[in-house]
Amino acid sequence: MQFQHLQARLKNLWRSSDEMDVSDCHVLIVPSLSLDQSELQKIEGVHYYEERLLFSLARLRNPNARLIYVTSLPLHPSIVDYYLELLPGIPSSHARARLDLFATYDTSQKPLTQKLLERPRLLEKIRRCLNRDRAYIVCFNATPLERELALKLEVPLLALDPDLLYWGTKGGSRQIFRECGVPHPDGSALVQNTADLAAVTAELWERQPHLQRIVIKLNEGFSGEGNALLDLTALTAVAPSNATHAERVTQVQQAFSKLRFQCETETWEHFEQRIHELGAIAEAFVEGELKRSPSVQGQINPLGEVKMLSTHDQVLGGPDGQIFLGCSFPADEEYRLRIQEMGEAVGKNLAQKGALERFGVDFIAVHTPDQTPNWELQAIEINLRKGGTTHPFMALELLTNGHYRPEDGLFYTRQGQAKFYRASDNLQKPAYRGLLASDLMDIIVSDRLHFNSIEGVGAAFHLMGCLSEYGKLGLTSIGNSPEQAEEIYDKVVDSLDRAT
Repeated sequence: MQFQHLQARLKNLWRSSDEMDVSDCHVLIVPSLSLDQSELQKIEGVHYYEERLLFSLARLRNPNARLIYVTSLPLHPSIVDYYLELLPGIPSSHARARLDLFATYDTSQKPLTQKLLERPRLLEKIRRCLNRDRAYIVCFNATPLERELALKLEVPLLALDPDLLYWGTKGGSRQIFRECGVPHPDGSALVQNTADLAAVTAELWERQPHLQRIVIKLNEGFSGEGNALLDLTALTAVAPSNATHAERVTQVQQAFSKLRFQCETETWEHFEQRIHELGAIAEAFVEGELKRSPSVQGQINPLGEVKMLSTHDQVLGGPDGQIFLGCSFPADEEYRLRIQEMGEAVGKNLAQKGALERFGVDFIAVHTPDQTPNWELQAIEINLRKGGTTHPFMALELLTNGHYRPEDGLFYTRQGQAKFYRASDNLQKPAYRGLLASDLMDIIVSDRLHFNSIEGVGAAFHLMGCLSEYGKLGLTSIGNSPEQAEEIYDKVVDSLDRAT
C-alpha cells in the first residue's frame, strides 16, 4: 500500500511532451540491469551497458530540469561532455550545472540498484539532491529492488510495478497474446522441471508433427540468451507416427542434453538448473526461407494512456539468429502498421492490468509471396522494460528534436524531413581494443562522420566506455533514407577499420 500511495503521485507529476520541456522536475536515473546476472555475464562488457541511458540527458533540454545519474563506476568526463554537447539549443555548461553524477565504486556482479541499497550514506547524498515533491525515478527495468529504492528515497518510480512482472515473461506474454487475439506460435504452459518440460514438448510435437525444431525458452531471458533449440529431425525414430507418447517423452528428455544453445559457454547442466529456478516453456520454432524480426515499442503513461513510439526491424545473430545485435528504424512498410496495431492492443491490455511506462513486442515475420499480405506475423514475446531499441530512438529524438507519427510509422523533424537509422550495440572487433573515447572522436571527426546538426545526418555513439577494454562500441547512424543510414553505418565501420 505504501508503494501504491507513492506511485499515485505520478499522476500529478505527469505532463504532456510539450509541457515536459518546461516543467520543473528532478529525475533520478538508475540504469541498473536488474536481470538474471548469470545470463547477463554472457554479454561481453555488460557492466558498461549502464551508459546506454546517457541519451536520457536529453531531458536537460528543459532548463528547469535537474538530473541525477548513478553508475557502478564513475563516468569518464569526456563521455559526459560528448552527450551534453549533443543537446540542441542549450549551452553544455548550463546543462552540466544541472547534472549530478554518483558512482558506487563497485564492479561486482550485482545489479546497480542493489549496490545503491547497500550504501545508505550514498543514498542520503542522493536524497539531498532531490526535491521529492517534483522528483521521480527512471530505470532500465523494475524489480523489487527498484521498488525498495523508491520507498527508501520516498520518490515514485516511473516504471512497472514489480508485482506485474509476470506479464513480461515468456508464459505471461503468451497469455496476453491469447487475450488480445494476436497470432503467436503454438507452445506449452510454463513448467518447472525437465520431466514436465519433456512431456509438454512431446505434446507440442504431437500437435504439430511437421515441426523440425522446437525452442526451449527460460521464462525470464535477456536478448535471446535464455533460448535453446531442440532439433527434432534427429529423433525420427520417435516421430509422432512412429512411437507411443511415453517413448517420445523419454527420447525428448534424453535429447535435452544435446540442445543447441545461443551462447557458446552455456552447458546443459547450468541450463537445467535455470529451468528449476525460473521455469521454461516449449514453443514451435518458426521456419521460413526469408524471415525478419520486427518489433514495436510503446509507452503507458501514469494516466493509463497508451502511446505508440516506434517500430524496428531487429538485427539478430547467434547460431540460430536469436541474439539481439542491433536494429533499423522504421520496420518495413509492408508490416510496420500491422505490428503497431497489434502492439497497441497489447499495450491497452497491459494498461488495464496496471502496467506503466515502456513496453515492446517482438515478432517473427515470414515472407509468403503467394499470399496477401505477403508477410505472416507471429508475436514472440513482450518486454516490460527499456530494451535494445530504446536508446537508439532516444538518440534520434535528442539529435533531431522531432516526433513519431503513428499514421505512417515514420519519424519527422520539425521541418517535415523523415529520418531513418541503423543502430547496433555490438560493433566489436579485436583491433578496436585500446581505443579511447577521444581516439574515436578523432577518427570520426576527421572523416566527418559525426552527427551534423545542420544537415541532420551522421553517427552518434554509446557504450564508449566499453571500447578500450573490449573493442566494443554502440552506434546509431541517422540518415534521410534507409540507404543513407546504412551507408553512414558502413562508412563508420570502414573508418575504424582503416584507423586500427
